[in-house]
Amino acid sequence: MSALPSDLQIARAARIQPIADIAAAAGINPDALELYGRYKAKIDPARLDAPPPAGKVVLVSAMSPTPAGEGKSTTTVGLADSLARAGHKVMIALREPSLGPVLGMKGGATGGGYSQVLPMDEINLHFTGDFHAITSANNALMALVDNHIYQGNALNIDPRRMTFKRVLDMNDRALREVVIGLGGPSQGVPRQDGFDITVASEIMAVFCLATDIADLRERLGRITFGYTYDRTPVTVADLGVQGALTLLLKEAIKPNLVQTIAGTPALVHGGPFANIAHGCNSLIATQTARRLADIVVTEAGFGADLGAEKFMDIKARVGGLAPSAVVVVATVRALKMQGGLAKAELTRPDLAALEAGVENLRRHIRNVEKFGVIPVVAINKFSSDSPEELDWLLAWCAAEGVPAAVADVWGRGGGGDGGDELAALVAEAVAGPNSFRHLYSLGLSIEDKIRTIVQEIYGADGVDFSVPALKRLADIERNGWSSLPVCMAKTQYSFTDDASRLGAPKGFTIHVRDLLPKTGAGFIVALTGAVMTMPGLPPVPAALRMDVDADGNPIGLT
Repeated sequence: MSALPSDLQIARAARIQPIADIAAAAGINPDALELYGRYKAKIDPARLDAPPPAGKVVLVSAMSPTPAGEGKSTTTVGLADSLARAGHKVMIALREPSLGPVLGMKGGATGGGYSQVLPMDEINLHFTGDFHAITSANNALMALVDNHIYQGNALNIDPRRMTFKRVLDMNDRALREVVIGLGGPSQGVPRQDGFDITVASEIMAVFCLATDIADLRERLGRITFGYTYDRTPVTVADLGVQGALTLLLKEAIKPNLVQTIAGTPALVHGGPFANIAHGCNSLIATQTARRLADIVVTEAGFGADLGAEKFMDIKARVGGLAPSAVVVVATVRALKMQGGLAKAELTRPDLAALEAGVENLRRHIRNVEKFGVIPVVAINKFSSDSPEELDWLLAWCAAEGVPAAVADVWGRGGGGDGGDELAALVAEAVAGPNSFRHLYSLGLSIEDKIRTIVQEIYGADGVDFSVPALKRLADIERNGWSSLPVCMAKTQYSFTDDASRLGAPKGFTIHVRDLLPKTGAGFIVALTGAVMTMPGLPPVPAALRMDVDADGNPIGLT
């Protein structure tokens, strides 16, 4: 038996259409299209001849991720292709990949098999330069802050109470804690600093929640980057550089248009992680897609406890939108791993492990229902899945009262029939009643919002706040930030803050070690457990498999 082609081989063999043709078919007028070569473009929403946003939103989420793989992006692309195949006017809205995971362990984020967005190699690498622009804006801010301190510090900024860091779009644990300004008086004022990964930058969050360039500028001005010696918050507007930061982002803020293998238009724009940020693509891209399509298929990062909750409680509030359906992606492999099997054992049938693992899926399903939306389970098929396991899982979903379908979009996507059954269920859900609601009221205290999330979504008994976190709670109350929503920073691998506890644990406490006010983005980040805002690379990074051939074409990119 010949080996299956890799994602990169499939992508390179695909017949890709000129992006101008994709744009024309999607109803994008030429004046709004800015070409980045033949197969990528940006859309200027201000020049778009299209009605106000009205398309319905399908949110794709998943069970808790495992090393076995769930294929959320693959399912997102395959579902959209299948909805288009059924005659619906569809557009995809995805996040841009970060170079940290691409060169690290996770790989790219353009889908897989015959359900990919193209050109996958360019999207997974530098794309149109949006992340470089966000990195530049973030680091320009910090250069201006440190220069202000060096030049006399008229704002009375306390270098010991800086809450904003420099960023780099790479996993680099060596940069988590650094000291800057060494070398004498002419080199600046020494202080402790550090780096986050670009996707954790508040400027990334601002970028993804802004409604237009004016709102982007206003949100940038609201960013709190530190405090004065008398503990008064200092903002970008106080420094007077929100205009310069907006200038650096004025082209990046325009959504990027690409296509799937089947020719479905896709907007790929923005990319905050869901374990340390809010995990959704840009609101501008989603709303632009809603102007151009009847159904917009989007996704939120990691499991429904993270990205989907943040979509409902943060992005949906800001955008005034409600998902018409939520797809929860699961795989037999991942469920068996949640049930206790080791990765090396996942290819053999094991109904007992599958039965144990569905407790994880059940909690995610019930959580989605708490938002008033009926979930649809997508069983992303792997070649190692046995018919007995797939039948058992479908029967279990039926017993739970949840519509479900097996989706073979990796091998039968690209316009094939692998996602037709799933698309039919999603189309039915979209057409059905919707009673969407947020999980909590903004009138609750920050402490009560966190408690609501950890008890209702994670299944925890309660919350333990560290002494620094309790001091932050008092600061948040004093500064008038209590009405903001909460963005939980937590491991993606478990409902707990301990990555090793799989399944659907009970009898645990979530430990909040710190709270970070993100006043420009408009939420409070709660750091839990050992989650890091600057990841490290694994023992064997994916970068070791990557190269170029004699013609400069990529090798080993997934």
